[in-house]
Amino acid sequence: MRAPVLNRKLVLEEPQRVADGAGGYTTTWIALGTLWADIRHGTGREKAAEQLTVSSVPYRITVRAAPVDSPSRPRPEQRFVEGTRIYRILAVTEADPGARYLVCFAQEEVSA
Repeated sequence: MRAPVLNRKLVLEEPQRVADGAGGYTTTWIALGTLWADIRHGTGREKAAEQLTVSSVPYRITVRAAPVDSPSRPRPEQRFVEGTRIYRILAVTEADPGARYLVCFAQEEVSA
């Protein structure tokens, strides 16, 4: 495996539930730190839903590995933020046998 080119600066964020005072909650995002990453897009697809078409593109985001209990190790349900772009993390695995890098499978969130 060739070393990835970590040339994109991403902020790793984690959701936190905050009581809304009416018995429910709102979700806020807390920044955990900045990671340098290599981002590769996958093949896009289009799916028809009720009266609209939804398109999606998967991403493979490679970052340096961190210990399992480290707050800088990405986990599913967290997200990466790059400016106005948001990548929701779906799964994380080691990229190489030496566990020097992690691959995060992500989906870009687009607000309409």
